[in-house]
Amino acid sequence: MLNSILNGLLLVLAGATAIPVAVVFLECLAALLPRRTRREGARPRIDVLIPAHNEEAVIGATLRSVGAQLRDGDRLLVVADNCADRTAEAALSSGAIVVQRTSETERGKGYALDCGVRRLAEGHADVVVIVDADCTLGPGTLDALARDCAASGRPVQAGYLMHAPPNPSPRDVVSRFAVVVKNQVRQRGLTALGGAAVLTGSGMAFPWSVLSRAKLASGNIVEDMQLSFDLLVAGHEPRFCPSAEVHAPLPAARKASMTQRTRWEHGHLQTLMSRVPRLAWEGARQRRPRLWVSALDLAVPPLALLCTVWCGATLLAAASAAVGFGRTALVVNLVSGTVLVGCIALVAAAFVRDVSFTQLALAVPRYIAGKLPIYYTFLFRRQTVWVRTDRAEQPPHHHGPSQPLHSQT
Repeated sequence: MLNSILNGLLLVLAGATAIPVAVVFLECLAALLPRRTRREGARPRIDVLIPAHNEEAVIGATLRSVGAQLRDGDRLLVVADNCADRTAEAALSSGAIVVQRTSETERGKGYALDCGVRRLAEGHADVVVIVDADCTLGPGTLDALARDCAASGRPVQAGYLMHAPPNPSPRDVVSRFAVVVKNQVRQRGLTALGGAAVLTGSGMAFPWSVLSRAKLASGNIVEDMQLSFDLLVAGHEPRFCPSAEVHAPLPAARKASMTQRTRWEHGHLQTLMSRVPRLAWEGARQRRPRLWVSALDLAVPPLALLCTVWCGATLLAAASAAVGFGRTALVVNLVSGTVLVGCIALVAAAFVRDVSFTQLALAVPRYIAGKLPIYYTFLFRRQTVWVRTDRAEQPPHHHGPSQPLHSQT
């Protein structure tokens, strides 16, 4: 009797890792499917909104990158939010419209976005593009986002990628790879499978009619993910635009990197626990299977945590099999582990060709070990307040020649 109960528990644990692994595998395979070309109309006039909190050191490169892609009639607005440096002055000197916002109690990117949207309401464009203050744009990104958003009438997300510093550490190599998997490969695969894209915070385009009615003013630590699913439930399913890309640097300092990862992963797990049940329920209530696809995607935990749980489940099943039970759970774990390794090899071969599978295999264990404190604090000291990533030690952006900005007051 006891063995049967333990067998059942081991199978449940094996299934808890096998299902997310299967989802990731299907998304990676679907990402390889040929993309359908979309008929695009005229490029509309756009407003670009950049929320900024103490970004004096990096915002100049961002404004040059954005300004090079603006056209006559476009507007560029920077919200200098609770800044203690010269972010506002740096933005003004680059030709942007600047709004300064200060609040002791309402802190976080969501409040800055809400302020910016209210400022853009007068004479607004049909499409608003949101870019973080530390990002640069890939060629043709604003045009691709604006055309896709105008043609579809839906929010559109660009590929949001991160580049490693010179002479990257093994941690940087895996971090960059993980971002490619989450923000490019799985986005492509998810939308190919019929799901909606997930907004990732920068490189997001919105029809004005959608953004102006969205609930933005909050201190949510992953406000982009929260907004994704609010819009999805409301019927405004975000799209992914693979021809548009935004790039940001990985944090150079270890402390800054840990701050950023803690915010991302704690926010991801909190959203997973609160939103997966709601998406599943709304999918049934509204008879919209796409919500179930998105629920399955959201139910995938951060890959480092998934690997950690898989290791624990496999060790338990192996120890149990050694004493006569748990063999089925061990087989399930070994199969899911093989599939997960296959996903990593597939992505490395198809999407990150400058990093070998061997490099990743050697760096992943150390990377996972570095994530364990994040998961420990999630259980006992969960982060619920937005904290800015410190960029004091960030290397400067690499960008092309400076070009003038188009702005209007």
